[in-house]
Amino acid sequence: MKNSQSEAYAKAGVDITAGYRAVELMKQHIARTMTSGVSSDIGGFGGLFELDLEGITRPVLVSGTDGVGTKLKIAFLMDKHDTVGIDCVAMCVNDIICCGAKPLFFLDYIACGKNVPERIADIVKGVCDGCVQAGAALIGGETAEMPGFYPVDEYDLAGYCTGIVDKARIVDNKTMRAGDVIIALPSSGVHSNGFSLVRKVFDVENADLKTPLPDLGNKSLGETLLTPTKTYVKPVLALLEKVKVKGISHITGGGFYENIPRSIPDGLCAKIQKDAVPVLPIFKLIAARGEISEHDMFNTFNMGIGMTVIVAKEDAERACAVLADAGETPYVLGEIVTAAESGEKVSLCEK
Repeated sequence: MKNSQSEAYAKAGVDITAGYRAVELMKQHIARTMTSGVSSDIGGFGGLFELDLEGITRPVLVSGTDGVGTKLKIAFLMDKHDTVGIDCVAMCVNDIICCGAKPLFFLDYIACGKNVPERIADIVKGVCDGCVQAGAALIGGETAEMPGFYPVDEYDLAGYCTGIVDKARIVDNKTMRAGDVIIALPSSGVHSNGFSLVRKVFDVENADLKTPLPDLGNKSLGETLLTPTKTYVKPVLALLEKVKVKGISHITGGGFYENIPRSIPDGLCAKIQKDAVPVLPIFKLIAARGEISEHDMFNTFNMGIGMTVIVAKEDAERACAVLADAGETPYVLGEIVTAAESGEKVSLCEK
């Protein structure tokens, strides 16, 4: 494509040569994500992936798509772009692991006001870091330069992933019963949800994002808010190999009240001990600064728990051991009980 250039298009604000430069810069990062199933190079019209069906009787493909949301505003203000890609991947792969699916490949989409090759390469580096964490290959994507649509220093980032699971091993809630145990996996921070409220509370456009704060363990507000979303794929896959899992919830937008019920059948309720939730300092600061009620906090943020896993009571100790061996710090958060007449599926209780 050495001779591919358009002066007229460049005058309209689209520099296709910058796009070629960005691709060259990102290739070294993409190479780290390659797996045995990848059957095409970057630059084709489609990404090819060959399925390995060894040990799978009835393959089911599971797909998920998501973006980083307005957390990107923090990246713009901090001029730090090499971690939001981790968020993008994690938001997608954490969703499909709730079905028991192993991520296979990922596609990203970047739309920007101006293609600055080094910045685009930084974004894709983060995407590749996330793919490595999830064991997925980055097999394609799109970078769209859209002058006049986005400010020159801003962009949007979204992604899509596909995974695979044997039909007989899809995680569902058909065997969930009262007495089953809810195990929590800690979050790394705010992850990638609730940032419209975060931005309002801290007035981030006018806030000091770089000074270390004692309330945040001497980390700055900007650094804390940009902490990448945790990826739970490998620990959960390890668990699924050893223990019967009855339900998994990724705690994203809507917090406890919206996400935990998604893995619980009608007639049952998650009874959670509030004092078992290790509320992270950033959430305490958000609640205090914004004068936000406890209910609204638990209905918006993960509060320190990024994923919940439900197993039989007799399997809880082994489940925690498997997750710990995989690098997690799991703990029992509560139990499944019979739902009250109101039909509520989440109950936050005092001891």
